[in-house]
Amino acid sequence: MKTLNRILLAGLFSILAFSALAESTTNPVPRDVKWVARHEGFVQIAKKGGVDLLFMGDSITDFWRNRGSNVWDKYYAPRNAANFGISADRTEHVLWRMDNGELEGIKPKVVVLMIGTNNTGKERDGKTPRNQPPEVIQGVTAVVDDLRAKLPDSKILLLAIFPRADGGPEQQTQINLINKSLANIQRYSSHGKMVTFLDIGPKFLGADGQLHKDVMPDLLHPSEHGYEIWAEAMEPTLKKMLN
Repeated sequence: MKTLNRILLAGLFSILAFSALAESTTNPVPRDVKWVARHEGFVQIAKKGGVDLLFMGDSITDFWRNRGSNVWDKYYAPRNAANFGISADRTEHVLWRMDNGELEGIKPKVVVLMIGTNNTGKERDGKTPRNQPPEVIQGVTAVVDDLRAKLPDSKILLLAIFPRADGGPEQQTQINLINKSLANIQRYSSHGKMVTFLDIGPKFLGADGQLHKDVMPDLLHPSEHGYEIWAEAMEPTLKKMLN
């Protein structure tokens, strides 16, 4: 039955692909069959419970499994942490995952969320624009709202979108505008002290204010050293939130 469902979903995904550009950042949508299989794995982890610290996001979160694995084992494995990051995800994909079982069975003390970078810039053709900053802000806010609705007792550590230099200055300008708005999420939302915004982006930059390949080899995803920077920069805030 599960195999049949995946075949049916594959047909649905092919249709959805043609209208991907029209999809809103706040409208939950799935991706392909392999992606659904990864999602189902996360659902099974959630059903087992015992998650005190949850990471949600895209490839930057996903890569804690490889580039950042040693740092993860040092900082987060002892804290009963789970990683629900999937490479290339956008806000609409995380919304779908949360609406389809990934949060059922768990009550983490803190959810570390970073999402939105894949909504910025241009598609792989280098021409087709993705979402504009107001749309990305709406998408990230929708993810926060959904987390609060489904996990009312969990605190959320909302991370600013990390700096990147693989898409040119225009994309980084978009990210700066998005982060500037997200920094005010506590001021303008009804979530109060349950949501904390943290921008550790400057920690990744060199003395010249630029990204370097020892920290982000592809100027987007952290190296092991980059993940160490992330963990150390986040630790004081995370420790307070977990207590």
